[in-house]
Amino acid sequence: MRAGLFAIALTFATSCAAAAAGVGFRDPWPEVPETAGEAVRVASLSPFVPRDIGEGAPAATAQVTWFAPAGAGHARKAPAVVLLHGAGGVVASREITYARQLAAMGIGAAVVDVFAARRDLATSFADRIIEITETMALADAYATLGWLSRRPEIDAARVALWGFSYGAMSSIYATNAAIADRLAEAFTLGATRFAAHIAFYGPCITTFDNDRTTGAPVLMAWGAADELINAERCRALADDLRNGGSTVQTIVYPGAYHQWDGGWIGPRRIGRLLDGCEFRVSNDLVVRAGGLGFPMTNPFTRKLILAFCVGSDGYLMGRDDAVRERSNRDVAAFLARALRLAPPG
Repeated sequence: MRAGLFAIALTFATSCAAAAAGVGFRDPWPEVPETAGEAVRVASLSPFVPRDIGEGAPAATAQVTWFAPAGAGHARKAPAVVLLHGAGGVVASREITYARQLAAMGIGAAVVDVFAARRDLATSFADRIIEITETMALADAYATLGWLSRRPEIDAARVALWGFSYGAMSSIYATNAAIADRLAEAFTLGATRFAAHIAFYGPCITTFDNDRTTGAPVLMAWGAADELINAERCRALADDLRNGGSTVQTIVYPGAYHQWDGGWIGPRRIGRLLDGCEFRVSNDLVVRAGGLGFPMTNPFTRKLILAFCVGSDGYLMGRDDAVRERSNRDVAAFLARALRLAPPG
């Protein structure tokens, strides 16, 4: 009884302290001016698959747009969010707008442009999907986490990773303890890991031989009308993450298409379906194709594997502001718990 009352009091005190410091989610999220953010360059790597993370991986320079948290400083360390874009790249109405809103609410936001950092590898949509992998995006995210951990106004223990579609796959990769350990070693982060993971409408096509997670909580959200998402697979992946040690919340938005928070008024049909693709990260941290065990170790094998599993049909994408309002509230509630902020209000 006494311990329970103490826990309640501690939670209340933490929430009040956060509110007094001027950091916390608002409902609705604030309208913000179109500020450009600060362009930052961070030393990173380009590992093709998780096994390649380390000294042997080609060097890269992560391209980050930083939005500093309002009111933060030496006296009040702020939490932060790293945002990873989808296969179409950074979207001003999505990553940039979210980042501005987060910063206005006292939460630092770093938008990572994985494709801009690797224009020497690919520039077209199709070539980027072949040449620039989820693991490269994850390396940039961890490089950014390292950069944030050295900033005096940021609390490195309260940094979340939020990925969209392609970036959502990387956010799920980052939950895996073996992959996170290798990344933390590569970027000399010690025990620092992402404190929470959000995956918006990410295809649930990758599983892990070793499903042990970092223990950080996970939010997975997708639209009921999103043809790119196999809901049964996503629920199975959520169960794997729970078995591995993370708490997982799944949210399905009725009637929502892919990228309900993007800029396209629709819906319109684009892309290709991935229903035929099944990847598994083996214990040696190589990505292998389905039950065949064929390794995806370079652009040629990746192109070959995708050629056999990617369907010819596209999927519908369309913005829905009403769904976005709901997902804003859900993200606020999730991050308030994970980053120890005042409850949304």
